[in-house]
Amino acid sequence: MNKFSKYSTQATLLIVSLFFSAQLHSQDEEALFIKRIYDHTMAKGQCDQWLAHLSDTIGGRLTGSDNAATAVDYTYEVLSGIPLVDKVWKQPCMVPKWVRGEVEEVQLSWLGHKNQKKTLKASSLGNTVGTNGELLVGKIVEVFDLDTLDILGTEALKDKIVFYNRPMNPSRLSTGHAYGEAVDQRVHGASRASKYGAKAALVRSVTLLQDDLPHTGVQSYQEGIKPIPSLAISTNDANFLSQQLKESTVLGHIRNNPQMLDSVISHNVVAEIKGSEFPDEIILIGGHLDSWDLGGGAHDDGSGCVHAIQVFQTLQDLGYKPKRTLRCVMFMNEENGLGGGKAYAKASNENNEFHLAAIESDSGGFTPRGFACSGHPEVFKPYLAKLQQFDTFLDPYDLYLKAGGGGADIGPLKSQKGLLIGFQPDNSRYFDFHHTSADVFENVNVRELRMGAAAITALVYLIDQKGL
Repeated sequence: MNKFSKYSTQATLLIVSLFFSAQLHSQDEEALFIKRIYDHTMAKGQCDQWLAHLSDTIGGRLTGSDNAATAVDYTYEVLSGIPLVDKVWKQPCMVPKWVRGEVEEVQLSWLGHKNQKKTLKASSLGNTVGTNGELLVGKIVEVFDLDTLDILGTEALKDKIVFYNRPMNPSRLSTGHAYGEAVDQRVHGASRASKYGAKAALVRSVTLLQDDLPHTGVQSYQEGIKPIPSLAISTNDANFLSQQLKESTVLGHIRNNPQMLDSVISHNVVAEIKGSEFPDEIILIGGHLDSWDLGGGAHDDGSGCVHAIQVFQTLQDLGYKPKRTLRCVMFMNEENGLGGGKAYAKASNENNEFHLAAIESDSGGFTPRGFACSGHPEVFKPYLAKLQQFDTFLDPYDLYLKAGGGGADIGPLKSQKGLLIGFQPDNSRYFDFHHTSADVFENVNVRELRMGAAAITALVYLIDQKGL
């Protein structure tokens, strides 16, 4: 080796050494900042205070209601009070206006025993028609899946009340998967029954919990099929009714008076922090502001909204200036129409925006487990590979990064070819409260809620620092 080659090799080794030293130093700084995020959020987070107000002071925020409008004003005010935020706006969106009306009545009687009756715990399903205050009476027929109706046909179902009684599968480790397998009877049951002349549909509440709380949720009518009333009954009442049908002929007596009124204008609430280096790359964090009216919408999805606001507040408190543009979005109308998510994506596409990443929190305020993501097939694999390089920073907090997630409100952004990410907490208890009167702040663990906000803030920080 000549003298020149010797010095050249030494210089190369020095450059390589300095490179790796700088890289390690950067990783140390990033790990330290994530620790600061957790320390600050766990000790001084305000997300629980905002959630208590949304859930217990404002209450259930049914799309198009006065409470939903109040929640828009409240979150606009909170976000406007964060100095780091450059601008806040209310984005108009057209939404359906369904009102529940008077309290529902569902009773059972037994053929040949007219004086023997039992009142069930029931709730009208979202967007359903009612009986217009009149009493609807019919024999009850139990089924466990939608396809059974095609076998029974009009002869067995005409003028009957169809009772869907397929429970969630308790063997599923993910309650979300179990919910997905059972919810079709709630969403499509009324139309499938009406096709064969049924008068109404009763649906077993979609939960693993055996209790007396009816779980509401959206149902959808098929075009061209006559709408009929559709109501959920509690799991305890579903078990009781099922047993009675094995022994005798049971009549259902239903009275409810919900109405679908004309669509109205509501709003998403959007706050933005402009990026200092890559302002055209947007990182969105959001949840949906609307909820069902039975409870306070604490887990579904007040928690997701305050998670998103806490990201901005934490970055403000830690003096962080983002490289990329950050957006906090309170979506309206996720529960029964997706009006807010569609309006946001439409406006974004018209403005030729690019969402590098969109993170949705809509699985409750429980202990964080990680993040699951999806995206356009053309870009998903490289994005996922880059995201999973963040494992080294998130492993100490027991957070995974994997394929398979996203969210309903951010779904319409898929065409922009960014990464769609769903925050995933432990969902074991989520469907105990989901769409019920028990979805209130009392049933939220403040520590778990703050842990979720810290986890989301950490991921936002990493994507902002390193890109995808």
